Amino acid sequence: MANKSRKPEQNARVPEQTEARRLDAGIAGDLPADYATLLTELKQRIREERVRVVLAANAAMVLLYWDIGRTILQRQAQEGWGAKVIDRLSADLRREFTDMQGLSPRNLKYMRAFAAAWPDRHIVQEVLAQITWYHNIALLDKLDAPEVRLWYARKAHEEGWSRNILVLQIERRLHERQGKAITNFAATLPPADSDMAAQIFKDPYLFDFLGTADPRRERELEQSLIDHIQRFLLELGAGFAFVGRQVLLEVGDRDFFVDLLFYHLKLRCYVVVELKAGPFDPAYVGQMNLYLSAVDDLLRHPDDKPTIGLLLCKGKDRLVVEYALRDVTKPIGIAEWETRLMATLPEELKRSLPTVEELEAELENVAHKTQEEGYGG
Repeated sequence: MANKSRKPEQNARVPEQTEARRLDAGIAGDLPADYATLLTELKQRIREERVRVVLAANAAMVLLYWDIGRTILQRQAQEGWGAKVIDRLSADLRREFTDMQGLSPRNLKYMRAFAAAWPDRHIVQEVLAQITWYHNIALLDKLDAPEVRLWYARKAHEEGWSRNILVLQIERRLHERQGKAITNFAATLPPADSDMAAQIFKDPYLFDFLGTADPRRERELEQSLIDHIQRFLLELGAGFAFVGRQVLLEVGDRDFFVDLLFYHLKLRCYVVVELKAGPFDPAYVGQMNLYLSAVDDLLRHPDDKPTIGLLLCKGKDRLVVEYALRDVTKPIGIAEWETRLMATLPEELKRSLPTVEELEAELENVAHKTQEEGYGG
C-alpha cells in the first residue's frame, strides 16, 4: 500500500519533467544570442540578494539583542532588577513568541553583557552586527579588552571565519603576531602593496599541530607541514593557495628546488616559503633572493606582482636580520616558527615551569630508581 500511495506524486512529476525537456528542446533555437549571459547575470543577482537578506536579518537580530540588553541594564540600574526578574521576563517572552529562539535567561544575560560591553550603538551597527550573535558571545567569553575584541570582530568579518575558527585564532593570540615579521617591504614594494603584505605575515608562526617534538631537519619540517596542509594554510592566513612542494627552478646548468610555493589571491603574487630547522643565517637571504628572481622570470605571469619570499627560522637575531635585508631589492620577510605557545606565557610563569631537559632528566631518574628497586626485590 505504501508504494501505491507514492505513485500519484511520482506521476505528477513526469509531466513537469517532460515539459522541461520539451522547452529545452523546442525553444533552444528561438532564444536570443545573449540569453545565456542574461541567465547567468540573473542567477548571480538572485544569489547576491539572498545573501544580502540573510546578512540584513543577522544585523537586525544583533541590534535587537543589543536593544534588549540595554533596556535590561537601564531597568536594573533604576529599579534594581535581579535574576528572578530576568527569569520571568524570559518565560513571558518565550510564551508570546513561541517560534523565536534566543530568549532563554542565559541569552538575556548575554544581551545585558553585550550592551554593557558596547555602550555605543554605532560601533555595534558598524562592526559587531556584521558577525553572528555566536561570534559575539565568543568575544565576550574569551576577551576582556574592547580594542582586542574589535580587532577580532573585524578580522572575523573580513576573513569569513566561523565561530570555531575565531575561537582558535583568539587562543593562538593572533592579534599579537599579525604583522610582526621583519621585512624590507617598505623599501621594495609600492606603498599600498607593502602595507598589505606587512599585515599578512606574522611572527612567530605556530606549528603546534606538529606536536611537541620539533623537526630536526628542513625536510622533516616540510613533510610535517604537508601532512597538515589544511592547518598550515590556516596558520598562514586567508588568501594563500598552495602551488607545490620542492618546485623545480632551472637556472643555468643547475637545478634549484623551492621548499614550498604559494600564490596569494589578494596580493596577486607568488610567495616562496623556505623552511629552516635552525636559527637565521644571513646566507639564507642570498638563497631566497635567487629563488625570487627565478620565480619572477620562469613562473610569474605579466599581470602578477613581484614574488615575495618568507623565511621561517627556528630563531633569529633582529639586528642581524635587519642588516641582512638592508640593501636587498627583492621583497623578503623573516619570521620564527615554534610548536609550543610557551612564548605567550607570563615571564614569571615561564620561570616556574621545568624545561624539557629537566623533565627528561627527572623521568630518567625515576626509571633508574624503578629499575634498581626491581633488581633489589
